[in-house]
Amino acid sequence: MNSLRLVLITGRRINQGRSMDVGKFSDDYFKSVALAELDSDDFEKLGLKDGDNVEIESDYGSVVVKAVKSRKRHPGIVFIPMGPWANRLVNPDTYGSGMPTFKGILVKVSKTEKKVLNVWELFEKEYNVKLYTEDFASENINAKAETKVIKNVVCSFCGCLCDDLEVEVSGNRILKVKKACVLGMSKIIHSNKNRILHPYIRVNGRLEKTDLETAIKKAAKILAESKFPLLYGWSNTTVEAIRLGAELAEYLGGVFDNTSVVCHGPTVLGVQEAGYVTATLGQIRNYADLMIYWGCNPLHAHPRHANRYSALAKGVFVKSRKERKIVVIDVKETDSVKLADLFIKVEPGRDYELISALRALIKGYDVEFDEVAGVDIETIRKLVEMMITAKFGVIFYGLGLTMSIGKGRNIEEIIRLAQDLNEWTKFVALPMRGHYNVVGANQVSTWSTGYAFAVDFRRKYPRHNPGVTSATDLLNEGNVDAALIVASDPVAHFPAKAVENLLKIPVITLDPKWNLTAAISTVVIPVAMAGVEVEGTAYRMDKVPLRVKKLVEPPNGVLSDEEVLKLLLEEIKKLV
Repeated sequence: MNSLRLVLITGRRINQGRSMDVGKFSDDYFKSVALAELDSDDFEKLGLKDGDNVEIESDYGSVVVKAVKSRKRHPGIVFIPMGPWANRLVNPDTYGSGMPTFKGILVKVSKTEKKVLNVWELFEKEYNVKLYTEDFASENINAKAETKVIKNVVCSFCGCLCDDLEVEVSGNRILKVKKACVLGMSKIIHSNKNRILHPYIRVNGRLEKTDLETAIKKAAKILAESKFPLLYGWSNTTVEAIRLGAELAEYLGGVFDNTSVVCHGPTVLGVQEAGYVTATLGQIRNYADLMIYWGCNPLHAHPRHANRYSALAKGVFVKSRKERKIVVIDVKETDSVKLADLFIKVEPGRDYELISALRALIKGYDVEFDEVAGVDIETIRKLVEMMITAKFGVIFYGLGLTMSIGKGRNIEEIIRLAQDLNEWTKFVALPMRGHYNVVGANQVSTWSTGYAFAVDFRRKYPRHNPGVTSATDLLNEGNVDAALIVASDPVAHFPAKAVENLLKIPVITLDPKWNLTAAISTVVIPVAMAGVEVEGTAYRMDKVPLRVKKLVEPPNGVLSDEEVLKLLLEEIKKLV
């Protein structure tokens, strides 16, 4: 068979997360992201063998990636890790939510002899731009220093914010990290890799080294002269820096937005409609005897979540895994299914129907179908029975609901399901937040402006209209004329249409490491790494604030996000 019509699902993988800390220009990142996982039957139907490539086409673009036979069964579905290759195929339309459609896209998959392009080749071919980066490592090391162990370190990788790490440091070198997952360990151990050590300004198409004062003045001039700037990112820095970002956006009359638009922005919309039914991770660990993972894969995205807070955690009142029931609901079998007593496979894009059927049965209504969303009615009834007989239940929901059709309405329905269940027992719903301080970005934005993301100050007061004022939509339509990117990499994670328009405007990047956005920027300013070289406040996925620690000194002359933003704001006030 020459080609197959399949459904594309993009998402996070543990190898992808680990390779990002080595660098997005590394061979590790290329090998872990530029691939497509196919069901074994689909792999054979296409006549593929190990090492073959496939060309994947959607209504929005095409790309060539390496074909990989999946260890799990998911006929009819092709999976590509999120990144610049997958983003050539995704639907940029946010349908009024701010969230592009990263999951459930119809594609044509064909065997090909074409080469898989590396990141430099991909951007030169598809965007007509040459990426620029330098591979520096920070080695501020005092060889005579004594070795010390810093305890109770808060991990600054994902929304779990595990606070029990032990880090061994000698001089300014991190030697060992104990108790962390592979993702958290990789971030801390590789904190000195792929670093930006100097400010840069683009001159005649090439980034040239400069001093901090010159870079600040150039960045301030760009933003001050902009009619409608975008200030985006914020989820990988401290609350203290985010607060300054909100002040800067208001002063400039720009848009203040964070990475919720490519993760849990739809959760915010669902909460605005239905409210919260939630608990802390500590309460869940100690009380929950039924845990449902819906549209998430914690073993890859949040590797310690199951051991510390959920399925495998030892609680006070629910003492072990034997006293819990675990359910996984997803469009395909993932590694997290190994945790489950019950796995329910739902058809892509039909989660809302399944949630509605559950709500109907819980309310005492009949469902006059043999199956809903590809799930037989007896399995649905079995899940209802598990829910209403639980002493304390929780639904952990992820990007499988926020990135597919339905978006915020999916989340609204999940919350209302939890509310319905509280007529029978105690039930809560909690989003599986990704970046370690994306909740902090939402919190700061909310208490500063009244809105959690996509805040527009163009009229000198805050307005919120996802689908219009969100970073993804503004870039899709080409409505902003400059961008300040802090602690994020939209060039790697936004749909191709948004990236194309971002390449047309001046971009200022504040980041500790070289990434794809820094490589295309007009001004690049290096910053210290929060949670490793800078202390500050971050919010866990359950909205509990924690203090991240400083473990080592930053590279010589490199300031924190907060310090750079203060300098930038002072300079802009001289110009505006």
